Amino acid sequence: MIEFKNVYKSYVEGKNAVDNLNLTIKDGEIFGFLGPNGAGKTTTIKMLTGIIKPTSGSIFISGKDIQTQTLEAKKNFGYVPDSPDVFLRLTGNEYLNFMADAYEIDKKERKSRINELSNKFEIFDNLSEKISSYSHGMRQKIVIIGALINEPNNWIMDEPMTGLDPKSSHILKEMMRDHVKKGNSVFFSTHVLEVAEKLCDRVGIISNGKLLAQGTVQEIKEKFSKDESLENIFLEITENEQNN
Repeated sequence: MIEFKNVYKSYVEGKNAVDNLNLTIKDGEIFGFLGPNGAGKTTTIKMLTGIIKPTSGSIFISGKDIQTQTLEAKKNFGYVPDSPDVFLRLTGNEYLNFMADAYEIDKKERKSRINELSNKFEIFDNLSEKISSYSHGMRQKIVIIGALINEPNNWIMDEPMTGLDPKSSHILKEMMRDHVKKGNSVFFSTHVLEVAEKLCDRVGIISNGKLLAQGTVQEIKEKFSKDESLENIFLEITENEQNN
């Protein structure tokens, strides 16, 4: 489970990039985080993963405070950042073994997980090559595999399907569904509203740092306009906020 309690983040005095965020992502659900560019999605995810600190408020991952119990909290999630351009001088194998070392996964277990995931995403034959030689989609795959190698309870993903081919995107969505069926959670941001509508148990819409709506797609439609698509509701909500 993931919890945000009265979370603010200010980069400039008097302006909040994230404004009093209160949100709970429950075990057993896929939660889609939606918003236009600059809405506060990536800032929220970077606070959640401990990359940046909130100005105020608290964030918990599986009951662990990311600020005061950082290592314990980080053992409970896998993180896919918004850019896959990481550790480009390493080979795929070196990167995945580095991630396995960080999570103290023994040699036998890591080999099994690397083989399973790299074959699933059809990148096994490229693991001996440097990540710098990979296409964007291949880099995205290697980062996803690295995030999942320790089999974390909580998946935290910032636009995880960007650059993936349709088959890999489908595989990742199926993995998300299987993951939450085991009582785990998935929290991911996306610009693809169709994916959110079909995949997510609940969604949240953020704009100008404010969480404007959250719930199932059906709950949001009933609150705002049951005859409209999620896309139209999203545009109406975010445009109204940006015009205020």
